[in-house]
Amino acid sequence: MKLATQRTMRLLDRALIGTLFLLALLLLGVELARAAEIVPSVGWSHPTGSEGKASVFGGLALRNSLLPMVKYEIGAAYRNEKLDDAGTRLRETPITGSLWLAPMPTWYVGGGIGWYNSTLQHPSGSGLSDENSHQMGSHLGGGFLIPIVPAVASLDLNGRYVFLGKEDTPPAPTGKADFWSVSAGVAIKLF
Repeated sequence: MKLATQRTMRLLDRALIGTLFLLALLLLGVELARAAEIVPSVGWSHPTGSEGKASVFGGLALRNSLLPMVKYEIGAAYRNEKLDDAGTRLRETPITGSLWLAPMPTWYVGGGIGWYNSTLQHPSGSGLSDENSHQMGSHLGGGFLIPIVPAVASLDLNGRYVFLGKEDTPPAPTGKADFWSVSAGVAIKLF
């Protein structure tokens, strides 16, 4: 009888240790899945009006989980575009905040708001001073995450439509200022 009790106790001990080990692995997996990500990216944007050409930009974002299926993101981008042969340049620096609904680990949809700073830089010999504009806007979009190195890095493909409305100040004194943007980056998990 005593031998049966000892075997039962050893089996219960092993079951408890196995359960605790499994629980620790699950918690570690949840923490890795919820780890913050830094996302350097390169993208392309195009105004919605027929005038204007597409331009390339670079960006950097920090993304983290707020809830199991909700992520937040804070990002910044930079674009410097030559507008004419005289040397007039347009510099844009948007700072954005987004909330993404991620029902599956490989895709997300959502939107957010942003502060869009634009500077029209005239050539030094033109006698014109630089013109700045600051505008609040919103965006809707989504993206896909394609694992490159599991639990470490994923290819992040993102697209969004930015609503800026009518632009009444420089650099675009007339017309609609809304634009599309698409980007590709690498979402790197921070442990």
